[in-house]
Amino acid sequence: MVEILIKNADCILTMDDARREVCGADILIRDGVIVAVAVGLATSGEVINAAGCVVTPGLVNTHHHLYQTLTRAVPGGQDALLFGWLQTLYPIWSRFTPEHMYVSAQIGLAELALSGCTLSSDHLYLYPNGARLEDTIHAAAELGLRFHPTRGAMSIGISSGGLPPDDLVEDEAAILNDCIRVVDGFHDPAEGSMCRVGIAPCSPFSVSRELMRDAAVLARDKGVMLHTHLAENDEDIAYSLEKFGCRPGQYAEALGWVGRDVWHAHCVKLDPSEIALFAETGTGVAHCPCSNCRLGSGIAPVREMRDAGVPVGIGVDGSASNDAGNLVAEARMAMLLQRVARGADAMSAREALEIATRGGADILGRPDCGRLAVGCRADVAIWDVSGLASAGSWDPAALLLAGPTTVRDLFVEGRQIVRDGQIQTLDLGAQVARQNQMARALSEAL
Repeated sequence: MVEILIKNADCILTMDDARREVCGADILIRDGVIVAVAVGLATSGEVINAAGCVVTPGLVNTHHHLYQTLTRAVPGGQDALLFGWLQTLYPIWSRFTPEHMYVSAQIGLAELALSGCTLSSDHLYLYPNGARLEDTIHAAAELGLRFHPTRGAMSIGISSGGLPPDDLVEDEAAILNDCIRVVDGFHDPAEGSMCRVGIAPCSPFSVSRELMRDAAVLARDKGVMLHTHLAENDEDIAYSLEKFGCRPGQYAEALGWVGRDVWHAHCVKLDPSEIALFAETGTGVAHCPCSNCRLGSGIAPVREMRDAGVPVGIGVDGSASNDAGNLVAEARMAMLLQRVARGADAMSAREALEIATRGGADILGRPDCGRLAVGCRADVAIWDVSGLASAGSWDPAALLLAGPTTVRDLFVEGRQIVRDGQIQTLDLGAQVARQNQMARALSEAL
């Protein structure tokens, strides 16, 4: 039996069913599970002093493309809209190898961990030069983050009317067979699972109607979740109307892509009827505010979604369209954009933090995560509010208004991943150097 006591926190934002905030309190962890949240707890195990700190559940990232950490701020794509941005980057991504996928995943996940993230999804939809989904799975396992990778795919190349180059698309039968392989090989449905696998054709403009439908059937047969991009910008809507004769939400519904086992990335351009559909079916949305800003896609109607009952989480998206992977900063941006669009009272700091913790966990089918409550997994972020970022704050628990953007300590399943602001499970300096070397080689090859 391994016990850890997080002791004497200034404030614990539990995100439990009652949304309790407990002051001067402790969290007792036993064998990776929270067994008590109260004042005056004791243990014979390790004690972590949390005086001067706010404690939250680990944050949950609901949309990422980890491989893109190798292609930040690429010239030619810095000022492009979505489709032009993709066309700039596809030739670079076609040069990636399994090592590129592995190293970029470790860097991206380490960046997330330092920003308080304990559970991340990932959407890997291209597999050049022998790359496989497990390149990222092994990276996450070594770092120690809880992981929900999705087996993405592209099957319609430019010669068939799609957007991606032909050398990055795959045969649809081979895609489905590999989905079966990775689900059978790596998906763990158990409570407390460190790895669950989803099925995720890239987007309606890069796969066929048949693959979308077959993927939904396969996912439900296997009991795994479905993920894709949807309604990201005006180009996306125009493509759907031209090619399918309907809006993206209608297209998704027709192919079985709604329900509590489905979450869509972006959804910037959902109209009221699509919001009502998602609310009625419990279909989730991964809101990616910084990427939507960077690509000029717009501001997603998150306030309307939440008010209607649509499940919403936060996603940092890939670092080629965000340039950063800081999840707590992403949650702050989500709050600010709703205020820009709908007024200063449109979203509070606590609501945005709830979306980034409990909200994301629920979308990924993980009610055992995203809250600090007895019986939940010990995924815990400790934020030092005694320093410069919070100096002068009257409400240190309002982290997204005045607080640090890097955790002091981070625990996943009771294992300490970050201690005193430093990753404990990875030689981060060496991997950053390797990442930069790879990026230079890719640039020189072009």
